[in-house]
Amino acid sequence: MRKVTIQDLDPPSTTSPAYVLPLGDPLGTTHLSINYFELDPGDQFGYEFHRHLDQEEVFYIQQGTATFETSDDEIEVSAGEAIRFSPGEFQLGRNLGASKVIALALGAPKGTEEIEYYRQCPACETRTIQPVTFDSEERIVRISCAECDSLVEEIAL
Repeated sequence: MRKVTIQDLDPPSTTSPAYVLPLGDPLGTTHLSINYFELDPGDQFGYEFHRHLDQEEVFYIQQGTATFETSDDEIEVSAGEAIRFSPGEFQLGRNLGASKVIALALGAPKGTEEIEYYRQCPACETRTIQPVTFDSEERIVRISCAECDSLVEEIAL
């Protein structure tokens, strides 16, 4: 058994678009990814409209209201509610409100790196699927267009 207190954890240095604390490693989870989020107005859970090909995700909203963009529409999830996304479902959660959102994101299996964005490709000039690859040696994330195979973006970690 392990127990953690959010306030006692050191926030990681990250380029995340929100305040996020990974809880899986401090708790010693081996199959479940757990992240604590605080989203100020305008913040979002991820970088882009995306899907995890091999991971299901559950978001539990503890405070505020998060709006999730899906392939079909937008869904509001308020305090005390949860939403689940199956592997392969596109989604992006945002805080479109005027007050802070506090939430937990749970994903299984833990450590998945099979992520795809669905966004505008500057080379194709259309919205395309863009697989994400992680180069752990160089500490770089590369995003390519599945349609035209151009490198869309590189992000240093």
